[in-house]
Amino acid sequence: MQLERVRPMVLRGTFHAYELAALTAAARYVVESAPADIPPESLEQLASVLADYDEQVRNLSTPAETAEGS
Repeated sequence: MQLERVRPMVLRGTFHAYELAALTAAARYVVESAPADIPPESLEQLASVLADYDEQVRNLSTPAETAEGS
């Protein structure tokens, strides 16, 4: 995993698929079964990040599609 600061509040990350899968799974677990002491606003923000992630994944093309389109 590598993180790069692009601007003061913007980071760029490079992950292996398994690293990103682990982070995403942990985030989904928290959203779906969080203890009562986690503020609802935090859960809403995390759910929004996951929704954005899911949309981006749907927009990705597979390596086979990329190779065929070249």
